[in-house]
This record gives sequence, C-alpha cells and structure tokens, in this order.
Amino acid sequence: MGHLLLNLRNVPEDEYEEVKTLLEEHDLPYYETEPSRWMVSFGGIWLEDAARLEEAEQLLAAYQAERAEQARAAHEDALARGEAETSGQRYRHNPLAFIGALIGIGVILYLALMPFLTL
Repeated sequence: MGHLLLNLRNVPEDEYEEVKTLLEEHDLPYYETEPSRWMVSFGGIWLEDAARLEEAEQLLAAYQAERAEQARAAHEDALARGEAETSGQRYRHNPLAFIGALIGIGVILYLALMPFLTL
C-alpha cells in the first residue's frame, strides 16, 4: 500500500516537478493521483515502497529545508532592494484600492445585518 509523500494542495508547479525529479534520481518508486473534478481531493505524490518511507521523508525534508532557505534569501534580498511590499504598503501607495476595500467591507456588513435592521 502506498504512503502519501506530498499533498498537491497549493504546491507550485516547479516544486511539483522538482520533487518528482528528486524521487527519480534516488530510484524511489512513486505514483501520482490527480485532483478530483470538484477539488475535494487535490491529488498527491505517493511512495509505492513503504520500506523506503524513511529515506523518502528524509530526502523530502532536506529538499523543503533548502527550498525554504532559498525563498527566505530571495525575500531578504527583495527587502534590501526595497521591492518587497506588504498589504499596508500596497494600500498606502494606492488609496483607491483602500477605498474600494472599505466599500466592499461595508456592503458585506450591510447585507449581513440588513435582516436584523428591519425588525
């Protein structure tokens, strides 16, 4: 019986391809399941040989740690160059987006509270 190595929910395409390549390089037999039609299941990468589960999990953990370090370094580099933007900065530089967000929140609150206001 297979063992789920990677749930494909919110997994970028490049990470998906790199994990498959990593498993193939280490001769770890795997199979993939496709996402369901209504997205109840997002698919996954499954290890066929449960006897090699520990080896596969160690490889995957090392890969994910390296990927996290690369993402952290890229983010710090973007911060140093002033290219990283937080949501507060986005609204500060674009007041129309902020006003639009406030109007949207107001409409949602009105629709949610309207039945109680007409009592």
